Amino acid sequence: MAGVSESNLVSAVSNAGGLGVIGSGFFPPSWLEEEIKKTKSLTDKPFGVNLLMQNPGVPDLVKVIIKYQVPVVFTGGGNPLPLFSYLGAAGIKIIPVVGFARLAKKMEDNKADAVVVEGLESGGHIGENTTFTLVPQTKAILKEMPLIAAGGIHNGKTAAAAFLLGADGIQMGTRFLASKECQVHENYKKAVISATDENITVVARFTGRPVRVIENELAKKIKELEEKNPFPEEVKADKFAGSKVAAGNIDQVPLLCGLCAGGISEIKSCQEIIEEIMREVEKL
Repeated sequence: MAGVSESNLVSAVSNAGGLGVIGSGFFPPSWLEEEIKKTKSLTDKPFGVNLLMQNPGVPDLVKVIIKYQVPVVFTGGGNPLPLFSYLGAAGIKIIPVVGFARLAKKMEDNKADAVVVEGLESGGHIGENTTFTLVPQTKAILKEMPLIAAGGIHNGKTAAAAFLLGADGIQMGTRFLASKECQVHENYKKAVISATDENITVVARFTGRPVRVIENELAKKIKELEEKNPFPEEVKADKFAGSKVAAGNIDQVPLLCGLCAGGISEIKSCQEIIEEIMREVEKL
Protein backbone atom coordinates (compact mmCIF):
# COMPACT_ATOMS: atom_id res chain seq x y z
CA MET A 1 0.00 0.00 0.00
CA ALA A 2 3.03 2.30 -0.28
CA GLY A 3 2.01 5.41 -2.17
CA VAL A 4 -1.60 4.21 -2.02
CA SER A 5 -2.39 4.44 1.68
CA GLU A 6 -2.06 8.20 2.08
CA SER A 7 -3.65 10.73 4.43
CA ASN A 8 -7.09 10.69 2.81
CA LEU A 9 -7.51 6.90 3.02
CA VAL A 10 -5.75 6.62 6.38
CA SER A 11 -7.97 9.20 8.06
CA ALA A 12 -11.11 7.66 6.53
CA VAL A 13 -10.23 4.21 7.89
CA SER A 14 -9.46 5.59 11.35
CA ASN A 15 -12.62 7.73 11.41
CA ALA A 16 -14.62 4.61 10.53
CA GLY A 17 -13.26 2.72 13.55
CA GLY A 18 -10.27 0.97 12.01
CA LEU A 19 -6.59 1.86 12.29
CA GLY A 20 -5.43 3.64 9.15
CA VAL A 21 -1.76 3.16 8.25
CA ILE A 22 0.39 5.41 6.06
CA GLY A 23 2.48 3.34 3.62
CA SER A 24 5.83 5.14 3.55
CA GLY A 25 7.55 2.81 1.05
CA PHE A 26 10.63 4.46 -0.45
CA PHE A 27 9.36 7.98 0.10
CA PRO A 28 11.62 10.59 1.76
CA PRO A 29 11.10 12.05 5.26
CA SER A 30 9.60 15.26 3.81
CA TRP A 31 6.79 13.26 2.18
CA LEU A 32 6.04 11.34 5.37
CA GLU A 33 6.05 14.50 7.46
CA GLU A 34 3.51 16.11 5.14
CA GLU A 35 1.27 13.02 5.16
CA ILE A 36 1.34 12.84 8.97
CA LYS A 37 0.35 16.51 9.18
CA LYS A 38 -2.49 16.01 6.69
CA THR A 39 -3.72 12.92 8.53
CA LYS A 40 -3.73 14.74 11.86
CA SER A 41 -5.81 17.50 10.27
CA LEU A 42 -8.37 14.97 9.01
CA THR A 43 -8.80 12.77 12.08
CA ASP A 44 -8.35 12.87 15.84
CA LYS A 45 -8.26 9.06 15.95
CA PRO A 46 -5.12 6.91 16.22
CA PHE A 47 -3.29 5.97 13.03
CA GLY A 48 0.01 4.32 12.15
CA VAL A 49 2.92 4.35 9.71
CA ASN A 50 4.30 1.34 7.86
CA LEU A 51 8.06 1.29 7.39
CA LEU A 52 9.56 -0.71 4.52
CA MET A 53 12.86 -1.91 5.94
CA GLN A 54 14.43 -2.05 2.46
CA ASN A 55 14.31 1.75 2.39
CA PRO A 56 17.81 3.03 3.28
CA GLY A 57 16.18 6.16 4.66
CA VAL A 58 14.33 4.37 7.48
CA PRO A 59 16.38 6.02 10.28
CA ASP A 60 15.28 9.46 9.08
CA LEU A 61 11.66 8.31 8.76
CA VAL A 62 11.82 7.07 12.36
CA LYS A 63 12.92 10.55 13.47
CA VAL A 64 9.83 12.03 11.80
CA ILE A 65 7.57 9.43 13.44
CA ILE A 66 9.02 10.18 16.88
CA LYS A 67 8.81 13.94 16.30
CA TYR A 68 5.06 13.71 15.62
CA GLN A 69 4.41 10.94 18.14
CA VAL A 70 2.62 8.62 15.72
CA PRO A 71 1.04 6.00 18.05
CA VAL A 72 2.05 2.84 16.20
CA VAL A 73 4.55 1.65 13.59
CA PHE A 74 4.16 -1.40 11.36
CA THR A 75 7.25 -2.81 9.63
CA GLY A 76 7.78 -5.09 6.65
CA GLY A 77 10.38 -6.24 4.17
CA GLY A 78 13.26 -6.75 6.57
CA ASN A 79 14.51 -7.01 10.15
CA PRO A 80 12.84 -4.42 12.43
CA LEU A 81 14.67 -5.32 15.65
CA PRO A 82 17.17 -2.41 15.47
CA LEU A 83 14.20 -0.02 15.70
CA PHE A 84 12.67 -1.49 18.84
CA SER A 85 14.69 0.43 21.41
CA TYR A 86 14.18 3.81 19.72
CA LEU A 87 10.43 3.42 19.19
CA GLY A 88 9.95 1.84 22.61
CA ALA A 89 11.77 4.69 24.34
CA ALA A 90 9.43 7.12 22.57
CA GLY A 91 6.34 5.23 23.72
CA ILE A 92 5.45 4.14 20.19
CA LYS A 93 3.99 0.69 19.68
CA ILE A 94 5.67 -1.54 17.11
CA ILE A 95 3.91 -4.23 15.07
CA PRO A 96 6.09 -6.17 12.60
CA VAL A 97 4.58 -7.93 9.58
CA VAL A 98 6.06 -11.43 9.10
CA GLY A 99 5.52 -14.44 6.92
CA PHE A 100 6.59 -17.26 9.25
CA ALA A 101 5.37 -18.42 12.66
CA ARG A 102 8.99 -18.63 13.88
CA LEU A 103 9.53 -14.94 13.13
CA ALA A 104 6.32 -14.02 14.94
CA LYS A 105 7.63 -15.80 18.03
CA LYS A 106 10.95 -13.96 17.69
CA MET A 107 9.06 -10.66 17.63
CA GLU A 108 7.23 -11.64 20.83
CA ASP A 109 10.50 -12.61 22.52
CA ASN A 110 11.84 -9.14 21.66
CA LYS A 111 8.79 -7.40 23.17
CA ALA A 112 6.89 -6.33 20.06
CA ASP A 113 3.43 -5.00 20.92
CA ALA A 114 1.68 -7.23 18.37
CA VAL A 115 2.49 -9.06 15.14
CA VAL A 116 0.88 -9.37 11.73
CA VAL A 117 1.19 -12.73 10.01
CA GLU A 118 0.60 -12.25 6.31
CA GLY A 119 -0.28 -15.09 3.98
CA LEU A 120 0.73 -15.32 0.33
CA GLU A 121 -2.84 -14.45 -0.68
CA SER A 122 -1.98 -10.80 -0.04
CA GLY A 123 -1.04 -8.17 -2.60
CA GLY A 124 2.43 -6.75 -3.08
CA HIS A 125 5.44 -8.58 -1.64
CA ILE A 126 4.45 -12.06 -0.52
CA GLY A 127 5.85 -14.93 1.52
CA GLU A 128 5.54 -18.70 1.13
CA ASN A 129 2.76 -19.66 3.55
CA THR A 130 -1.01 -19.24 3.42
CA THR A 131 -3.07 -17.26 5.91
CA PHE A 132 -5.08 -20.41 6.62
CA THR A 133 -1.98 -22.21 7.92
CA LEU A 134 -0.05 -19.26 9.37
CA VAL A 135 -2.68 -18.03 11.81
CA PRO A 136 -3.35 -21.22 13.83
CA GLN A 137 0.29 -22.35 13.77
CA THR A 138 1.46 -18.95 15.00
CA LYS A 139 -1.26 -18.71 17.63
CA ALA A 140 -0.14 -22.06 19.02
CA ILE A 141 3.37 -20.81 19.84
CA LEU A 142 2.65 -17.25 21.03
CA LYS A 143 2.12 -16.66 24.74
CA GLU A 144 0.29 -13.35 25.09
CA MET A 145 1.16 -11.08 22.17
CA PRO A 146 -1.86 -10.10 20.01
CA LEU A 147 -1.94 -11.74 16.59
CA ILE A 148 -3.24 -9.91 13.53
CA ALA A 149 -4.09 -11.86 10.36
CA ALA A 150 -3.53 -10.53 6.84
CA GLY A 151 -3.86 -11.92 3.33
CA GLY A 152 -7.13 -12.79 1.60
CA ILE A 153 -9.39 -11.01 4.10
CA HIS A 154 -11.99 -8.74 2.51
CA ASN A 155 -15.44 -9.37 4.01
CA GLY A 156 -17.22 -10.63 7.12
CA LYS A 157 -16.82 -14.30 6.28
CA THR A 158 -13.06 -14.13 5.73
CA ALA A 159 -12.65 -11.94 8.83
CA ALA A 160 -14.69 -14.38 10.91
CA ALA A 161 -12.58 -17.25 9.58
CA ALA A 162 -9.41 -15.44 10.72
CA PHE A 163 -10.88 -14.93 14.20
CA LEU A 164 -11.97 -18.56 14.36
CA LEU A 165 -8.42 -19.64 13.51
CA GLY A 166 -7.07 -17.59 16.41
CA ALA A 167 -6.50 -14.05 15.17
CA ASP A 168 -7.12 -11.14 17.54
CA GLY A 169 -7.44 -8.67 14.70
CA ILE A 170 -7.32 -8.39 10.91
CA GLN A 171 -5.42 -6.25 8.42
CA MET A 172 -6.74 -5.46 4.95
CA GLY A 173 -5.15 -3.70 1.99
CA THR A 174 -6.82 -4.78 -1.23
CA ARG A 175 -10.35 -4.18 0.09
CA PHE A 176 -9.48 -0.54 0.74
CA LEU A 177 -8.00 -0.13 -2.75
CA ALA A 178 -11.61 -0.36 -3.93
CA SER A 179 -12.83 2.37 -1.57
CA LYS A 180 -14.18 5.80 -2.41
CA GLU A 181 -11.52 7.52 -0.31
CA CYS A 182 -8.56 5.71 -1.87
CA GLN A 183 -6.67 8.15 -4.10
CA VAL A 184 -5.58 5.71 -6.79
CA HIS A 185 -6.97 6.32 -10.28
CA GLU A 186 -10.48 5.06 -10.98
CA ASN A 187 -9.05 2.75 -13.66
CA TYR A 188 -6.98 1.02 -10.97
CA LYS A 189 -10.09 0.57 -8.82
CA LYS A 190 -12.00 -0.83 -11.80
CA ALA A 191 -9.14 -3.27 -12.42
CA VAL A 192 -9.41 -4.46 -8.81
CA ILE A 193 -13.16 -5.11 -8.89
CA SER A 194 -12.85 -6.76 -12.32
CA ALA A 195 -9.94 -9.01 -11.30
CA THR A 196 -10.34 -12.76 -10.85
CA ASP A 197 -8.16 -15.48 -9.41
CA GLU A 198 -6.97 -16.18 -12.96
CA ASN A 199 -5.51 -12.76 -13.79
CA ILE A 200 -3.91 -11.97 -10.44
CA THR A 201 -0.36 -13.20 -10.80
CA VAL A 202 3.07 -13.23 -9.14
CA VAL A 203 6.14 -11.64 -10.76
CA ALA A 204 9.80 -11.05 -9.88
CA ARG A 205 10.25 -14.36 -8.07
CA PHE A 206 13.90 -14.43 -9.17
CA THR A 207 14.66 -11.35 -7.04
CA GLY A 208 13.84 -13.25 -3.86
CA ARG A 209 11.00 -10.80 -3.17
CA PRO A 210 8.06 -11.94 -5.33
CA VAL A 211 5.22 -9.50 -5.90
CA ARG A 212 1.51 -10.23 -6.43
CA VAL A 213 -0.11 -7.98 -9.02
CA ILE A 214 -2.98 -7.82 -11.50
CA GLU A 215 -1.69 -8.95 -14.88
CA ASN A 216 -1.00 -6.07 -17.29
CA GLU A 217 1.63 -5.08 -19.85
CA LEU A 218 4.23 -4.33 -17.18
CA ALA A 219 3.69 -7.71 -15.52
CA LYS A 220 4.09 -9.45 -18.88
CA LYS A 221 7.35 -7.58 -19.53
CA ILE A 222 8.74 -8.62 -16.16
CA LYS A 223 7.80 -12.25 -16.82
CA GLU A 224 9.58 -12.06 -20.18
CA LEU A 225 12.62 -10.62 -18.41
CA GLU A 226 12.54 -13.49 -15.91
CA GLU A 227 12.90 -15.98 -18.78
CA LYS A 228 16.27 -14.39 -19.62
CA ASN A 229 17.73 -15.22 -16.18
CA PRO A 230 18.58 -11.62 -15.26
CA PHE A 231 20.38 -10.40 -12.19
CA PRO A 232 17.90 -9.67 -9.37
CA GLU A 233 19.08 -6.04 -9.35
CA GLU A 234 17.57 -5.57 -12.82
CA VAL A 235 14.12 -5.41 -11.22
CA LYS A 236 14.52 -3.10 -8.25
CA ALA A 237 12.25 -3.23 -5.22
CA ASP A 238 11.35 0.45 -5.45
CA LYS A 239 9.61 -0.24 -8.78
CA PHE A 240 6.86 -1.91 -6.76
CA ALA A 241 6.57 0.62 -3.94
CA GLY A 242 3.59 2.69 -4.97
CA SER A 243 1.25 2.43 -7.92
CA LYS A 244 0.84 5.90 -9.37
CA VAL A 245 -1.33 5.79 -12.50
CA ALA A 246 -0.62 8.64 -14.89
CA ALA A 247 -3.55 9.76 -17.04
CA GLY A 248 -5.40 6.56 -16.27
CA ASN A 249 -2.81 4.30 -17.93
CA ILE A 250 -2.82 1.11 -15.90
CA ASP A 251 -0.61 -0.91 -18.26
CA GLN A 252 2.80 0.43 -17.24
CA VAL A 253 2.53 0.47 -13.43
CA PRO A 254 2.51 -2.43 -10.93
CA LEU A 255 -1.14 -3.02 -9.98
CA LEU A 256 -0.47 -4.47 -6.53
CA CYS A 257 -3.46 -6.58 -5.55
CA GLY A 258 -4.37 -9.56 -3.39
CA LEU A 259 -6.22 -12.68 -4.48
CA CYS A 260 -9.29 -11.56 -2.54
CA ALA A 261 -10.03 -9.04 -5.33
CA GLY A 262 -11.92 -11.87 -6.99
CA GLY A 263 -14.50 -11.46 -4.21
CA ILE A 264 -14.76 -7.67 -4.41
CA SER A 265 -17.38 -6.29 -6.78
CA GLU A 266 -18.18 -2.79 -5.48
CA ILE A 267 -16.41 0.42 -4.61
CA LYS A 268 -17.69 1.56 -1.21
CA SER A 269 -16.74 4.09 1.45
CA CYS A 270 -14.42 2.99 4.27
CA GLN A 271 -17.30 3.47 6.69
CA GLU A 272 -19.51 1.14 4.65
CA ILE A 273 -16.73 -1.46 4.30
CA ILE A 274 -15.94 -1.63 8.02
CA GLU A 275 -19.57 -1.54 9.20
CA GLU A 276 -20.56 -4.23 6.70
CA ILE A 277 -17.71 -6.50 7.83
CA MET A 278 -18.51 -6.04 11.53
CA ARG A 279 -22.22 -6.74 10.99
CA GLU A 280 -21.42 -9.96 9.17
CA VAL A 281 -18.83 -11.04 11.73
CA GLU A 282 -21.30 -10.49 14.57
CA LYS A 283 -23.99 -12.39 12.66
CA LEU A 284 -21.67 -15.33 12.05
